[in-house]
Amino acid sequence: MVEAVRGTDTDRVAVVALDAARARDAELVGPKAANLARAAAAGLPVLPGFALVPTRLAPDAPHGERAVRAAWRAVAGTDGAPRTENARPLVVRSSSVHEDGTGSSMAGRFTSVLDVRDWDAFGAAVRTVLDSAATYTEADTGTGTETPRPGHGMAVLVQPMLRAVAGGVLFGADPVAGRTDRMLVSAVHGGPDRLVDGSTQGTRYRLTRHGRLLETDPGTAAGPYPGGERAAGDARAPLDGRALRRLVRLARRAEWVFGGPQDIEFGFGADGALWLFQSRPITAVAALPPRGARLLGPGPVAETFPRVLQPLEEDLWLTPMAHGLAVAVDTAGAAPRAQLRRVPLARTVDGRAAADLRLLGAAPPARPLLRLANPAHGTRRLLAAWRTGRLRNALPLLAVDLMADVDRQLAELPGPAELSGGQLLDALSWGRAVLSPLHAQESLAGSLLGRGTGATAAGEALAVLAETRARTSRSAGAGTGPRQGAYTREGDAELIARHPVLLALLPPTLGARDPLPAPSGWSGVPRGVAALPVREGLRLRVRWVQEMQRGVVRELARRLVASGALPAPERVALLRWPELSAADAAGLPADLAERLPRPGPRALPAAFRLAGGRPRAEPAAGGGQAGRTGGRGAGGGLGTGTAWDGRGARPADAVLVVRVLDPSLAALLPGLAGLVAETGSVLSHLAVLAREQHVPTVVDVPGAPDRFPPGTGLSVDGTTGAVERTDGAAPLGTRPTPDAAPEASRARVAASPRPHPHPYGPPRRPPHAPEHDGGGTGGDARKGAAA
Repeated sequence: MVEAVRGTDTDRVAVVALDAARARDAELVGPKAANLARAAAAGLPVLPGFALVPTRLAPDAPHGERAVRAAWRAVAGTDGAPRTENARPLVVRSSSVHEDGTGSSMAGRFTSVLDVRDWDAFGAAVRTVLDSAATYTEADTGTGTETPRPGHGMAVLVQPMLRAVAGGVLFGADPVAGRTDRMLVSAVHGGPDRLVDGSTQGTRYRLTRHGRLLETDPGTAAGPYPGGERAAGDARAPLDGRALRRLVRLARRAEWVFGGPQDIEFGFGADGALWLFQSRPITAVAALPPRGARLLGPGPVAETFPRVLQPLEEDLWLTPMAHGLAVAVDTAGAAPRAQLRRVPLARTVDGRAAADLRLLGAAPPARPLLRLANPAHGTRRLLAAWRTGRLRNALPLLAVDLMADVDRQLAELPGPAELSGGQLLDALSWGRAVLSPLHAQESLAGSLLGRGTGATAAGEALAVLAETRARTSRSAGAGTGPRQGAYTREGDAELIARHPVLLALLPPTLGARDPLPAPSGWSGVPRGVAALPVREGLRLRVRWVQEMQRGVVRELARRLVASGALPAPERVALLRWPELSAADAAGLPADLAERLPRPGPRALPAAFRLAGGRPRAEPAAGGGQAGRTGGRGAGGGLGTGTAWDGRGARPADAVLVVRVLDPSLAALLPGLAGLVAETGSVLSHLAVLAREQHVPTVVDVPGAPDRFPPGTGLSVDGTTGAVERTDGAAPLGTRPTPDAAPEASRARVAASPRPHPHPYGPPRRPPHAPEHDGGGTGGDARKGAAA
């Protein structure tokens, strides 16, 4: 068909009128034209028109130049003379078979030509529309590759162009909130083209399905009814209550015709008539959390596991933590035992550790008054008070016994290379078993015991590190030690072997360890592990056990690779614990080679519920949609990455920051960590495409390109509309003081109580048990259990 129009071979072009039965065939005329034909047949207000298709697809339809001219003449209202000035203007639009589907809208991906007034301009417009499909490439969201799709099953839709006094986009459901009992309207004065191309935000209305207006943004005065007189410069909203009610009726009728909520483009003529320009299914509607979905968040466990956990790491470390926390919460009487048995207190979501915020006391109860009225809570608290009263005195001694047992077991354990395969698995199993009581007692110590000396394992580690490196530097200056500043990973391993407390500064991982922090000046005087409060001593043992398991797993991986059972040592982290423990008898899973590591760029919202397996952020109390920057969430979830303006080298975790939601940017969407726009509507074409590809999107962010230049670390929440810097930069209008950042960083590390791992267990001479100083960081029973 492309060659037919270019070469004026109109015999190869057929005309299908919208009022013909065959016009409802989406495979023939494309879903856009077919939907309009179905709507017109059902009595919805649709402008007349026709579609141009290849003759081979409709051999019995009118075709040839005479048929095309006749159809053009009928719609344009002209006698057919070329270059007629008073012809009715036309709009020539794409209608690809891949547009406006239930899976993807392809919104704005092809060209439309407005205000076409004569035959020559009509021919040029048809060629322009077809050219937009001839050069089209389809992006693969999984690989980011582009696949050519010349022609792309393109038909051309031709209709009269309405000089609308008001127009916009109508959604029969709220795709961002996932609510089918709400409708959204974005409207502007004039036609809807300025709204859908993202160049303007327009006036946004939120309504019930019965037409009751819930919200107008911006809150301008109601405008005159479309078709009435409007004075020049009138800044009132484009629609009034009567127009909105008519739109609600149109949305409900379209939903009945097509079997689901629709994304509708509309316009009001100068005479007040309402016309439907386009109707397609709403794509990428956010799933709603089921009733009773748990409130989750990374807060209580993110400091222990700040990174993505691979499957084996989850089984070895997070599962025992969840069991230990459940024991602590049950002992404190903070939650019913049946509920604790039914749901885990900690789990992974997209590989990130998250905990039940309500069970751990990090969030208030959903129904506080009902909770107070329930006598079971008081009874449980009374029994718990009796238990914890006795436990408060016994816990320090119990913790010392547990730590001594852990120290003895780790000290007696030979190096991983000296153990048999069965002994390696036994060591892992013992580690999983002992981590549970370590976590339980550590949580109870935080809630039942005082702060003690206030010392932390991280602070002790910083002091040891600073003193050790200062001594090394002095030796290097005297020519008796290694070169000054030669702090490599090999040097780190040696330091950790001599001072296992340094593992308090590193997160647990089965992979390569992070380097130890760079020298940051004086960090206090080391007091020794024996001076740590009970809680910090328990945390340190957790890290030592985790690091022992790391060494054992790496040795098992080395042996499996040597035997040919494992292709690469890092793939051992993709196994589950039952699979690894049964590897000697059942072998490794057949699909291991096809498993992919869990990706790591996206962080979890501070509080969320699961909807369709994906985290959905919980709005802040008193919230609304606006985030700290005044943006409006357009969906897609939460993402973190690096700001990019679309030019130059693209970061691996790019967050595209633009002024306008230009549909031409659609090719950049695959693989984006986020999309931020200074202007635009949540119902614009590019916002729709971004939602379909699960790209976190926020629009209407004032001064976004100036506030977030390329290279800025950003967190983008497509649900709440928050866009926040993650690179530690000072807020606009402030000037950081010299050395403020290093001091703040050191303070955070020294004060951080986060648990982490360690490589080969404690030194051969295990450190002394902490003194009975009743340590801990305070907090109520559940907060202590959560820490």
